Amino acid sequence: MRVVIAEDDALLREGLTLILAGEGLDVVAAVDTAEAFLVAVAEHRPDATVVDVRLPPGFSDEGLRAALEVRRRHPGLPVLVLSSYVEDRYAAELLADGAGATGYLLKQRVGEVTEFTEALRRVAAGGTAMDPEVVAQLLTRRRADDPLRTLTDRERQVLALMAEGRANAEIAELLVVSEGAVNKHVRSVFAKLHLAPGDSGHRRVLAVLAYLNR
Repeated sequence: MRVVIAEDDALLREGLTLILAGEGLDVVAAVDTAEAFLVAVAEHRPDATVVDVRLPPGFSDEGLRAALEVRRRHPGLPVLVLSSYVEDRYAAELLADGAGATGYLLKQRVGEVTEFTEALRRVAAGGTAMDPEVVAQLLTRRRADDPLRTLTDRERQVLALMAEGRANAEIAELLVVSEGAVNKHVRSVFAKLHLAPGDSGHRRVLAVLAYLNR
């Protein structure tokens, strides 16, 4: 897999490069600005990208804007965005096109090499990867009358894992329950949130996240 990285912190940029190389991935470019990122993507046509939300010169949302721009120029290009903080507005904006192949992780996950590379591979394969902390905060920032408050603790666990991009079989393994039980919980979650239960894969995750961000 060929990867382009955009990260302004030199140490983290080098660390990301070493981590991915150690996992057998080919980092074809590692740059420090949004403009250089756009140029690198056009030149190398990578299989996936890793982008910091905040890049020079303003250190606000230049990286996110660059990620959205490369998705416009190269539809479906896998993008994994990194952020130092939980900024759910960015998560929602990144997922808004509904095309999948997107992820949003906190930078602290980079040190968890297996989890980080697994998320990147999932995004590169067309799936989604949401940071568990982002999902947790989205779940707790709800109004008193929000239907999310009607979910049971187990249903909230299942919903959080769905939003991370986990398949039902994987959720069953993580929660140590049967896949049939997970299927039942998923149906209940969609019913309580008034979402169509028939969809699957990243599309159902996008539907859930869209609801959470309303």
